[in-house]
Amino acid sequence: MPSNQQLNIVLIEPFFTGSHKSWAEGYKKNSQHNIEIISLKGIYWKWRMHGGAITLANMFNKHIEEYGIPDILLVTDMLNVPVFNSFAKLNNIPIISFFHENQLTYPWSTQDRDKEKNRDHHYGFINYTTALRSDKIMFNSNFHRNNFIEALRKFLKQFPDYNELSNVDIINDKSIVAYLGLDLKKFDQYKIQANNQIPIILWNHRWEYDKNPEDFFKYLKEIQSKGIDFQLVILGEQFDTEMDIFTKARETFQNEIIHIGYCKSFEEYARWLWKADIILVTTNQDFFGASIMEAVYCGTHPLLPNRLTYPELFKNEINTNHFYDNNDQLVAKLTNLLNNKKFESLESYTQKYDWSVIALKYDDVMIKLIKDE
Repeated sequence: MPSNQQLNIVLIEPFFTGSHKSWAEGYKKNSQHNIEIISLKGIYWKWRMHGGAITLANMFNKHIEEYGIPDILLVTDMLNVPVFNSFAKLNNIPIISFFHENQLTYPWSTQDRDKEKNRDHHYGFINYTTALRSDKIMFNSNFHRNNFIEALRKFLKQFPDYNELSNVDIINDKSIVAYLGLDLKKFDQYKIQANNQIPIILWNHRWEYDKNPEDFFKYLKEIQSKGIDFQLVILGEQFDTEMDIFTKARETFQNEIIHIGYCKSFEEYARWLWKADIILVTTNQDFFGASIMEAVYCGTHPLLPNRLTYPELFKNEINTNHFYDNNDQLVAKLTNLLNNKKFESLESYTQKYDWSVIALKYDDVMIKLIKDE
């Protein structure tokens, strides 16, 4: 099959919001293939991973009645593929699953109804059987792939018998790394030259527990107590019930905060990223790190924990000034940055994640799968 041949792809997304929505729409917009999205609203994530598969199968069946059978089905990790398969008229259509995250290693939330010591295993098992049923699995980083495979082996060993450990190797063999695509070039038109007399520290993540705002504000308070000047920009959507840590931060850092809350437009968001000097990262969970990649593309100096996906994406062995191994290093390196104001951009590491590059790689994966069928 010629590499420029257009395929018909149906993309199934049970949780069509946030980064999942951006990814689906970004690939559809930038792919050489014809992609149609079938989705459900991004709420009630647990119900989406259970009942969503039946609803989406019905929607898919109506789609093929009208448009015909696609060449490939591209789904995300929140689809229960075996259940979907039971109701959808698949006709041996090859399935590729893209894993944004997984429920085997996603950190437990204190706000979760499940008790930490007695968490049910439904959602990790859905990820497992989805991967097993898929013809190809795309992970958004090497870290994520290795993280999932290692956790899956331990997960299956806990069951009393017939734990089918050989399936872990089967899943690993049909897994590839396909980094997240981002619309980075859209930031270019809003570029400004930052010349801040007082350095600006940026937060541009979700206001949720797994991004670890507790440590972020804890160490900024330590910097504050030293009398070191900095300004603070806190971007992100606050919900009806704001996390206490952000409410307290409004008061603790009232003299440092120059913006806090959701940006009303993409232009406003982009300009804050271009204006900021440092992005300080304390997160406990990231299988890729889209918000960080955006900020680094806009020239901020990233200060990153030497774990998760960051060493892979930003080359920790080369860029040692951008990584910390412990909290003392974090404070020391941040103090040095604020005092000396010598910021180093790692923007060159981000360009390969723009959709103009990534979409071509995804397209090749799709074509190769069809060739191998």
